[in-house]
Amino acid sequence: MSEPKGKTDAKTLLSTLWVFITANYIFCDVLSNMESGVLKSYLDGKVGGIDVNQRFLLGSAIMMEIPFAMILLSRILGHKANRWANVVAGAIMAVIQVGSMFFGTPPTAHYIFYSIAEIGCALFIAWYALRWKPAAAAGITV
Repeated sequence: MSEPKGKTDAKTLLSTLWVFITANYIFCDVLSNMESGVLKSYLDGKVGGIDVNQRFLLGSAIMMEIPFAMILLSRILGHKANRWANVVAGAIMAVIQVGSMFFGTPPTAHYIFYSIAEIGCALFIAWYALRWKPAAAAGITV
């Protein structure tokens, strides 16, 4: 049986939330790159006191692979693995985003705005996944 009319299943909701948070991460960076000082810093290889080198870029790529992977994993993992992957990934991304507010130069207004949305979404993902019950336990027949 399909989900009750008007209801979104947990896998779809979690995957959609990861798409939302990822779009926020990306667009925040796009806007940050529009600041002339940031662009000049990238050309110099140092942004906000942080060396933008291969190690930094690899670390950033690994960090951003978490929400990218969760878009897919939220759809394909079984309940138990899915639940814990979302709890852990949501918590990790919330901690990373909070921490990013204290590295380099002080955050700009748009960075704070996006960070609030990103932290809130990551925490909601972790909270929702933590409370997520398997369909049979919730009284829903599949």
